[in-house]
Formats: sequence, structure tokens, C-alpha cells
Amino acid sequence: MMVENPDKGMTKGQFKILRCEAAGVQAVEAATRHAFARHSHEQYGVGVIHQGAHKSHSGRGMVEAGAGDAITVNPGEVHDGAPIGGAGRSWRMLYFDPPVIVDAISDIGEGASQSQEFFHPVMRDARIAAAFQHLFQAMTKGGGGSSEIRREELLLGLLAGIIRERGEADVLRSAPMAIHRAQNRIDDEPAASVTLADLARDCGLSRFQVLRGFVRATGFTPHAYLLQRRTDLARRSIARGTPLADAAALSGFADQSHMTRTFLRKYGISPGAYAAAFA
Repeated sequence: MMVENPDKGMTKGQFKILRCEAAGVQAVEAATRHAFARHSHEQYGVGVIHQGAHKSHSGRGMVEAGAGDAITVNPGEVHDGAPIGGAGRSWRMLYFDPPVIVDAISDIGEGASQSQEFFHPVMRDARIAAAFQHLFQAMTKGGGGSSEIRREELLLGLLAGIIRERGEADVLRSAPMAIHRAQNRIDDEPAASVTLADLARDCGLSRFQVLRGFVRATGFTPHAYLLQRRTDLARRSIARGTPLADAAALSGFADQSHMTRTFLRKYGISPGAYAAAFA
């Protein structure tokens, strides 16, 4: 089935849904300049960008994919998508009903319990891209030209490659550099409002990974670290003679009493006593 797209200026402004040789699998070819609003799928998705480049918000933050990159999405994962530049992009995608992937991953793990989440929304790995292309052809080749056993072999091979790339250890190894970006954001503007979701987008990690990684790297939760930096900022302001209420506001505290409580916990004296030392 082909769905025409109103994009102008593209040779193939369309989506094409292809018949699959296996149950629980849907194949899509697309070429478009369309920018997708945030949405989610009930299925797992694996694909490859063929032409152009694409950016999207994913469960790991904002990511970019170019020609030859493999892309993935998990069931229920909120994401969007827009072309990079004005020329649009094209891709192929296979969508799998969850039992197809869950069963295959269980086989790969020989029954061992492991996560069924795809950790990397973009993978720059020619082997994975090639494995996907072979599977896509096997799934969509008309006339039953590809046997069931061949499709099963190709699916297991593709998923084995994705699992190799997705490992939790890999995510944790990247965490210190990612957490450093979150620290820098707080250090640069401690008075600014920031959420755990903001830091997760900066890091390209989930909120829980940011929380866990931040504690490992600094000994503080992100909120506790933010209060540390705001208290430092307040101390410097007070030392310059800034009135206490103004120092609290300039440092991002809700009010002077909040600043006083955190200041006292950190420095052991009140902001008023500290100000008096500089009078």
C-alpha cells in the first residue's frame, strides 16, 4: 500500500507499506520532508536511513541519523522526527509486534533474563545496517522466495548485533562524560530552572541513568548538587554586599528562608552572620 505525501520538491514524497512474508512484521519505505510530531508505536522498530539526514527526540534524548545509520525505537517510546536540511530523507523500517522481538531475544540469551529494550536509537555500524537490509529483502520479497528458516536466521543475526551494541555496560561507560555535561549545565547557570528531563536530554541518557550516574560521579543527586551550587552563588553575592533577599532571588532560591536553611546546613552559619563578617 502506498500513501502519497503532500511534500513538494521530492521525487518520492510518499510512504510505501510493503507486504511481509512473516506474521507480526510490517515493512515501510518512506521518502519525505515531513516533520513528525511526538508520538509512539505499539511495536518495536528497526530501520536504516538511505538518503539525507534526520533528527529526533528519543528515549535517550535528541539524536541525529544520516545515510547508512541504523535506527531503532521501542514500544511506547515517545519520539518525533524531522529532516536535517531542506532536502528531506528516505528510510526503510521494519516494525515488529512485541512477541516477535521478545521471543527472539530470549532465544539469543538462551533463556536468561535480560532487558528487551533497544538502548541505542542510532547505530553507526555497517554490519547492523547490512544485516537489516538482508532481512528487509527477505521479509518483503514476493512469491515466497525467502524461506521461513532464512528469515528467522536473519532476524536473530540482526538482533544479536543490536544487543551487542546496546549493552548496559556500554551505557555506563559513557556515563561519566555525559554526566559531566549535566554538571556543566548546572555550574554555568545554577540559578536557572532545570529538571531531570532537561539533564537527561543533555546527556543522551534516561532520567534514571542520569540520577544514578550523577550520584556515582559527584556523591549528590542532581537536586542536591544544584543546591550546592546555588548556595555557593549566594555566598559570593552576600560577600559582595548584596542584601540577603536579593541574594536568594539571584541564586535561584524560592525565598530567603530556603536559602538560609541550605546555607546553614552547608556552612554551619547563617547568611546573616556571614554577611556581618563582611560589614
